[in-house]
Amino acid sequence: MTKLKVGLLFGGRSGEHEVSIVSAKAISEALTAEENANKYELLPFYIKKDGSWQGPDIARQVLSSGEALSCENSQPTLWQFPAAAETIDVWFPILHGPNGEDGTIQGLLSLMQVPFVGSGVLGSAAGMDKIGMKSIFAQAGLPQVKYMALTREQIWSNPCIFPKLCDDIEQNLGYPCFVKPANLGSSVGIAKVRSRSELEAALDSAASYDRRIIVEAGVNAREVECAVLGNENPKASTVGEITYESDFYDYETKYTSGKADLLIPAPLPDAVISQIQSSAIQAFTTLDCAGLARVDFFYVEATGEVLINEINTLPGFTATSMYPQLWASSGVSFPELVDKLVRLAIELNSEPETT
Repeated sequence: MTKLKVGLLFGGRSGEHEVSIVSAKAISEALTAEENANKYELLPFYIKKDGSWQGPDIARQVLSSGEALSCENSQPTLWQFPAAAETIDVWFPILHGPNGEDGTIQGLLSLMQVPFVGSGVLGSAAGMDKIGMKSIFAQAGLPQVKYMALTREQIWSNPCIFPKLCDDIEQNLGYPCFVKPANLGSSVGIAKVRSRSELEAALDSAASYDRRIIVEAGVNAREVECAVLGNENPKASTVGEITYESDFYDYETKYTSGKADLLIPAPLPDAVISQIQSSAIQAFTTLDCAGLARVDFFYVEATGEVLINEINTLPGFTATSMYPQLWASSGVSFPELVDKLVRLAIELNSEPETT
Protein backbone atom coordinates (compact mmCIF):
# COMPACT_ATOMS: atom_id res chain seq x y z
CA MET A 1 0.00 0.00 0.00
CA THR A 2 1.33 3.42 -0.98
CA LYS A 3 1.78 5.70 1.97
CA LEU A 4 0.11 9.10 1.97
CA LYS A 5 2.55 11.98 2.25
CA VAL A 6 1.44 14.22 5.12
CA GLY A 7 2.87 17.74 5.21
CA LEU A 8 3.06 18.83 8.84
CA LEU A 9 3.13 22.64 8.74
CA PHE A 10 4.21 24.45 11.92
CA GLY A 11 5.92 27.53 13.34
CA GLY A 12 4.45 30.62 11.74
CA ARG A 13 4.34 34.38 12.17
CA SER A 14 2.52 34.75 15.48
CA GLY A 15 3.22 35.02 19.17
CA GLU A 16 2.27 31.35 19.48
CA HIS A 17 5.20 30.17 17.36
CA GLU A 18 6.79 28.17 20.20
CA VAL A 19 3.46 26.56 21.15
CA SER A 20 3.11 25.44 17.53
CA ILE A 21 6.47 23.66 17.69
CA VAL A 22 5.37 21.71 20.78
CA SER A 23 2.06 20.74 19.13
CA ALA A 24 3.85 19.70 15.92
CA LYS A 25 6.29 17.49 17.81
CA ALA A 26 3.42 15.60 19.45
CA ILE A 27 1.61 15.18 16.11
CA SER A 28 4.78 14.00 14.36
CA GLU A 29 5.24 11.32 17.02
CA ALA A 30 1.61 10.22 16.58
CA LEU A 31 1.88 10.05 12.79
CA THR A 32 5.01 7.90 13.03
CA ALA A 33 3.66 5.69 15.84
CA GLU A 34 3.24 1.99 15.14
CA GLU A 35 -0.48 2.37 14.40
CA ASN A 36 0.15 4.92 11.64
CA ALA A 37 3.66 4.17 10.37
CA ASN A 38 2.43 1.97 7.52
CA LYS A 39 -0.17 4.55 6.41
CA TYR A 40 1.72 7.83 6.31
CA GLU A 41 5.03 9.29 5.29
CA LEU A 42 5.64 12.39 7.40
CA LEU A 43 7.21 15.43 5.77
CA PRO A 44 7.48 18.37 8.20
CA PHE A 45 7.68 21.99 7.01
CA TYR A 46 8.70 24.84 9.29
CA ILE A 47 7.69 28.48 8.80
CA LYS A 48 10.18 30.80 10.45
CA LYS A 49 9.05 33.94 12.26
CA ASP A 50 9.98 35.97 9.18
CA GLY A 51 7.52 33.93 7.09
CA SER A 52 10.00 31.86 5.08
CA TRP A 53 9.30 28.16 4.58
CA GLN A 54 11.92 25.56 5.49
CA GLY A 55 11.92 22.04 4.09
CA PRO A 56 11.87 18.69 5.89
CA ASP A 57 15.56 18.56 6.82
CA ILE A 58 15.53 21.84 8.73
CA ALA A 59 11.99 21.21 10.04
CA ARG A 60 13.12 17.91 11.59
CA GLN A 61 15.98 19.71 13.33
CA VAL A 62 13.51 22.19 14.83
CA LEU A 63 11.21 19.38 15.98
CA SER A 64 14.16 17.57 17.53
CA SER A 65 15.50 20.62 19.37
CA GLY A 66 12.14 22.16 20.22
CA GLU A 67 13.69 25.58 19.61
CA ALA A 68 12.66 28.25 17.08
CA LEU A 69 15.23 29.24 14.46
CA SER A 70 16.68 32.72 14.68
CA CYS A 71 15.84 35.16 11.90
CA GLU A 72 18.83 37.38 12.65
CA ASN A 73 20.87 38.27 9.56
CA SER A 74 18.66 36.10 7.33
CA GLN A 75 16.83 37.20 4.21
CA PRO A 76 13.21 36.01 4.16
CA THR A 77 12.35 33.94 1.09
CA LEU A 78 8.62 34.62 0.91
CA TRP A 79 6.62 32.67 -1.67
CA GLN A 80 9.52 30.31 -2.31
CA PHE A 81 8.29 26.92 -1.20
CA PRO A 82 10.56 23.90 -0.65
CA ALA A 83 10.46 21.48 -3.56
CA ALA A 84 9.05 18.73 -1.33
CA ALA A 85 5.84 20.78 -0.91
CA GLU A 86 4.76 19.72 -4.40
CA THR A 87 4.65 16.05 -3.35
CA ILE A 88 2.22 16.43 -0.42
CA ASP A 89 -1.05 14.46 -0.49
CA VAL A 90 -2.62 16.11 2.58
CA TRP A 91 -1.51 19.02 4.75
CA PHE A 92 -1.70 19.08 8.54
CA PRO A 93 -1.34 22.75 9.55
CA ILE A 94 -0.73 23.31 13.25
CA LEU A 95 -0.08 27.05 13.16
CA HIS A 96 -1.69 28.70 16.17
CA GLY A 97 -2.78 32.34 16.24
CA PRO A 98 -2.79 34.99 13.49
CA ASN A 99 -1.49 33.88 10.08
CA GLY A 100 -2.20 30.30 11.08
CA GLU A 101 -5.77 29.69 12.23
CA ASP A 102 -7.46 32.84 10.91
CA GLY A 103 -8.16 31.70 7.36
CA THR A 104 -4.95 33.03 5.82
CA ILE A 105 -2.97 29.79 5.60
CA GLN A 106 -6.22 27.96 4.86
CA GLY A 107 -6.71 30.19 1.81
CA LEU A 108 -3.18 29.42 0.63
CA LEU A 109 -3.64 25.69 1.09
CA SER A 110 -6.97 25.89 -0.75
CA LEU A 111 -5.19 27.50 -3.69
CA MET A 112 -2.73 24.60 -3.67
CA GLN A 113 -5.75 22.32 -4.25
CA VAL A 114 -4.51 19.76 -1.73
CA PRO A 115 -6.64 18.53 1.22
CA PHE A 116 -5.78 19.93 4.63
CA VAL A 117 -6.79 19.20 8.22
CA GLY A 118 -9.23 21.57 9.86
CA SER A 119 -11.70 24.27 8.92
CA GLY A 120 -11.63 26.21 5.68
CA VAL A 121 -11.38 29.95 5.23
CA LEU A 122 -14.84 30.84 6.58
CA GLY A 123 -14.78 28.69 9.71
CA SER A 124 -11.19 29.63 10.52
CA ALA A 125 -11.70 33.37 10.05
CA ALA A 126 -14.96 33.45 11.99
CA GLY A 127 -13.48 31.31 14.75
CA MET A 128 -10.50 33.64 15.15
CA ASP A 129 -12.36 36.94 15.15
CA LYS A 130 -14.12 37.28 18.50
CA ILE A 131 -16.51 39.99 17.31
CA GLY A 132 -17.54 38.15 14.15
CA MET A 133 -17.81 34.90 16.09
CA LYS A 134 -20.09 36.37 18.74
CA SER A 135 -22.28 38.03 16.11
CA ILE A 136 -22.78 34.67 14.40
CA PHE A 137 -23.44 32.90 17.71
CA ALA A 138 -26.02 35.55 18.60
CA GLN A 139 -27.75 35.04 15.24
CA ALA A 140 -27.84 31.29 15.94
CA GLY A 141 -29.45 31.87 19.34
CA LEU A 142 -26.54 30.61 21.43
CA PRO A 143 -26.60 32.34 24.88
CA GLN A 144 -23.53 34.48 25.68
CA VAL A 145 -22.33 37.03 28.20
CA LYS A 146 -23.08 40.69 27.39
CA TYR A 147 -20.39 42.38 25.31
CA MET A 148 -19.51 45.55 23.41
CA ALA A 149 -17.47 45.80 20.20
CA LEU A 150 -15.10 48.75 19.85
CA THR A 151 -12.47 50.04 17.44
CA ARG A 152 -9.00 51.46 17.93
CA GLU A 153 -10.24 54.71 16.41
CA GLN A 154 -12.88 55.06 19.13
CA ILE A 155 -10.23 54.60 21.80
CA TRP A 156 -7.38 56.65 20.37
CA SER A 157 -8.80 59.24 17.97
CA ASN A 158 -10.59 61.73 20.23
CA PRO A 159 -9.72 62.19 23.94
CA CYS A 160 -13.06 63.93 24.47
CA ILE A 161 -15.01 60.84 23.41
CA PHE A 162 -12.98 58.35 25.48
CA PRO A 163 -14.57 59.19 28.88
CA LYS A 164 -18.05 58.75 27.37
CA LEU A 165 -16.96 55.38 25.95
CA CYS A 166 -15.85 54.26 29.42
CA ASP A 167 -19.14 55.51 30.87
CA ASP A 168 -21.06 53.37 28.39
CA ILE A 169 -18.99 50.28 29.26
CA GLU A 170 -19.56 50.81 32.98
CA GLN A 171 -23.30 51.31 32.46
CA ASN A 172 -23.83 48.38 30.06
CA LEU A 173 -21.36 45.80 31.40
CA GLY A 174 -20.21 46.91 34.84
CA TYR A 175 -17.22 45.52 36.73
CA PRO A 176 -15.46 43.23 36.58
CA CYS A 177 -15.22 43.03 32.81
CA PHE A 178 -12.71 41.67 30.32
CA VAL A 179 -11.00 43.68 27.59
CA LYS A 180 -9.70 41.64 24.64
CA PRO A 181 -8.14 42.21 21.22
CA ALA A 182 -10.57 40.74 18.69
CA ASN A 183 -8.02 38.72 16.73
CA LEU A 184 -5.41 37.23 19.06
CA GLY A 185 -5.37 33.77 20.60
CA SER A 186 -4.02 32.22 23.81
CA SER A 187 -5.25 35.07 26.04
CA VAL A 188 -2.68 37.50 24.57
CA GLY A 189 -3.52 41.13 25.39
CA ILE A 190 -6.50 40.23 27.60
CA ALA A 191 -7.07 42.05 30.88
CA LYS A 192 -9.60 41.70 33.69
CA VAL A 193 -10.55 45.14 35.01
CA ARG A 194 -12.39 46.33 38.13
CA SER A 195 -12.08 50.12 38.00
CA ARG A 196 -12.07 53.09 35.62
CA SER A 197 -8.27 53.41 35.75
CA GLU A 198 -7.80 49.71 34.94
CA LEU A 199 -10.37 49.94 32.15
CA GLU A 200 -8.61 52.90 30.53
CA ALA A 201 -5.23 51.15 30.67
CA ALA A 202 -6.67 47.87 29.32
CA LEU A 203 -8.40 49.57 26.39
CA ASP A 204 -5.19 51.37 25.47
CA SER A 205 -3.23 48.12 25.69
CA ALA A 206 -5.74 46.09 23.65
CA ALA A 207 -5.80 48.78 20.95
CA SER A 208 -2.03 48.39 20.59
CA TYR A 209 -2.56 44.74 19.62
CA ASP A 210 -5.56 45.04 17.30
CA ARG A 211 -7.70 47.67 15.59
CA ARG A 212 -10.86 45.93 16.87
CA ILE A 213 -11.51 45.32 20.56
CA ILE A 214 -14.19 43.48 22.49
CA VAL A 215 -15.25 44.10 26.10
CA GLU A 216 -17.18 41.36 27.89
CA ALA A 217 -19.08 41.36 31.15
CA GLY A 218 -17.54 39.26 33.90
CA VAL A 219 -19.52 36.29 35.15
CA ASN A 220 -19.18 34.08 38.21
CA ALA A 221 -19.01 30.73 36.47
CA ARG A 222 -17.12 27.48 35.98
CA GLU A 223 -15.07 27.24 32.78
CA VAL A 224 -15.80 24.08 30.80
CA GLU A 225 -14.73 22.84 27.39
CA CYS A 226 -15.89 20.32 24.82
CA ALA A 227 -14.02 18.90 21.82
CA VAL A 228 -15.71 18.38 18.45
CA LEU A 229 -14.53 15.99 15.72
CA GLY A 230 -15.98 15.47 12.25
CA ASN A 231 -17.24 17.16 9.10
CA GLU A 232 -20.88 16.90 8.08
CA ASN A 233 -21.88 14.82 11.13
CA PRO A 234 -19.57 16.01 13.93
CA LYS A 235 -19.37 14.29 17.30
CA ALA A 236 -18.81 15.88 20.71
CA SER A 237 -16.44 14.53 23.34
CA THR A 238 -16.93 14.31 27.05
CA VAL A 239 -16.77 17.67 28.84
CA GLY A 240 -13.73 18.92 30.76
CA GLU A 241 -13.32 21.69 33.32
CA ILE A 242 -10.42 24.09 33.93
CA THR A 243 -9.60 25.17 37.47
CA TYR A 244 -6.87 27.60 38.51
CA GLU A 245 -5.78 29.87 41.33
CA SER A 246 -4.90 32.94 39.24
CA ASP A 247 -7.30 35.81 38.64
CA PHE A 248 -8.29 34.43 35.24
CA TYR A 249 -7.09 31.96 32.60
CA ASP A 250 -4.35 34.17 31.17
CA TYR A 251 -1.36 33.27 28.96
CA GLU A 252 0.93 32.44 31.89
CA THR A 253 -1.67 30.24 33.55
CA LYS A 254 -2.45 28.48 30.27
CA TYR A 255 1.14 27.56 29.40
CA THR A 256 2.91 27.24 32.77
CA SER A 257 2.99 23.73 34.18
CA GLY A 258 1.09 23.43 37.46
CA LYS A 259 -0.78 26.73 37.10
CA ALA A 260 -4.05 25.10 36.03
CA ASP A 261 -5.77 21.74 36.50
CA LEU A 262 -7.92 19.90 33.98
CA LEU A 263 -10.81 17.85 35.33
CA ILE A 264 -11.87 15.22 32.79
CA PRO A 265 -14.68 14.37 32.86
CA ALA A 266 -16.05 17.50 34.50
CA PRO A 267 -18.19 16.89 37.60
CA LEU A 268 -21.42 18.21 36.11
CA PRO A 269 -25.05 17.04 35.98
CA ASP A 270 -25.83 14.81 32.99
CA ALA A 271 -28.35 17.32 31.65
CA VAL A 272 -25.72 20.10 31.68
CA ILE A 273 -23.19 17.88 29.91
CA SER A 274 -25.74 17.06 27.20
CA GLN A 275 -26.56 20.74 26.76
CA ILE A 276 -22.87 21.66 26.43
CA GLN A 277 -22.27 18.89 23.89
CA SER A 278 -25.30 19.92 21.85
CA SER A 279 -24.29 23.59 21.90
CA ALA A 280 -20.71 22.70 20.92
CA ILE A 281 -21.93 20.90 17.81
CA GLN A 282 -24.31 23.77 17.01
CA ALA A 283 -21.45 26.29 17.25
CA PHE A 284 -19.25 24.06 15.07
CA THR A 285 -21.82 23.68 12.31
CA THR A 286 -23.00 27.31 12.50
CA LEU A 287 -19.47 28.54 11.68
CA ASP A 288 -19.07 25.85 8.97
CA CYS A 289 -16.12 24.31 10.80
CA ALA A 290 -14.51 21.04 9.76
CA GLY A 291 -12.24 18.42 11.25
CA LEU A 292 -11.70 19.70 14.76
CA ALA A 293 -12.53 22.44 17.23
CA ARG A 294 -12.62 23.02 20.96
CA VAL A 295 -15.64 24.96 22.22
CA ASP A 296 -15.40 26.81 25.53
CA PHE A 297 -18.35 27.59 27.81
CA PHE A 298 -19.25 29.22 31.11
CA TYR A 299 -21.48 27.21 33.42
CA VAL A 300 -23.25 29.51 35.89
CA GLU A 301 -23.99 27.07 38.67
CA ALA A 302 -26.25 29.47 40.58
CA THR A 303 -28.72 29.77 37.70
CA GLY A 304 -27.98 26.64 35.67
CA GLU A 305 -27.12 28.74 32.59
CA VAL A 306 -24.69 27.51 29.95
CA LEU A 307 -23.10 30.42 28.08
CA ILE A 308 -20.84 29.93 25.08
CA ASN A 309 -17.52 31.75 25.38
CA GLU A 310 -15.63 30.98 22.16
CA ILE A 311 -14.57 28.35 19.66
CA ASN A 312 -10.97 27.44 18.86
CA THR A 313 -10.62 25.86 15.42
CA LEU A 314 -6.96 24.91 15.89
CA PRO A 315 -6.49 24.19 19.61
CA GLY A 316 -3.24 23.23 21.30
CA PHE A 317 -2.31 19.69 20.32
CA THR A 318 0.26 18.39 22.76
CA ALA A 319 -0.43 15.12 24.54
CA THR A 320 -1.40 17.15 27.63
CA SER A 321 -3.61 19.70 25.82
CA MET A 322 -7.32 19.73 26.57
CA TYR A 323 -8.48 18.72 23.06
CA PRO A 324 -6.65 15.38 22.77
CA GLN A 325 -7.22 14.65 26.46
CA LEU A 326 -10.98 15.07 26.02
CA TRP A 327 -10.94 12.55 23.19
CA ALA A 328 -8.67 10.20 25.11
CA SER A 329 -11.28 10.23 27.88
CA SER A 330 -13.91 9.53 25.20
CA GLY A 331 -12.02 6.44 24.00
CA VAL A 332 -9.95 7.90 21.13
CA SER A 333 -6.19 7.60 21.58
CA PHE A 334 -3.80 10.33 20.40
CA PRO A 335 -2.48 8.36 17.35
CA GLU A 336 -6.05 7.36 16.44
CA LEU A 337 -7.19 10.98 16.74
CA VAL A 338 -4.47 12.22 14.39
CA ASP A 339 -5.33 9.45 11.92
CA LYS A 340 -9.02 10.40 12.03
CA LEU A 341 -8.19 14.06 11.32
CA VAL A 342 -6.14 13.17 8.25
CA ARG A 343 -8.95 10.93 6.98
CA LEU A 344 -11.53 13.67 7.60
CA ALA A 345 -9.43 16.11 5.56
CA ILE A 346 -9.35 13.72 2.63
CA GLU A 347 -13.07 12.96 2.99
CA LEU A 348 -13.97 16.67 2.96
CA ASN A 349 -12.11 17.22 -0.30
CA SER A 350 -13.30 14.08 -2.12
CA GLU A 351 -15.78 14.40 -4.96
CA PRO A 352 -19.41 13.80 -3.88
CA GLU A 353 -21.01 10.62 -5.15
CA THR A 354 -23.61 11.07 -7.88
CA THR A 355 -26.66 8.88 -8.37
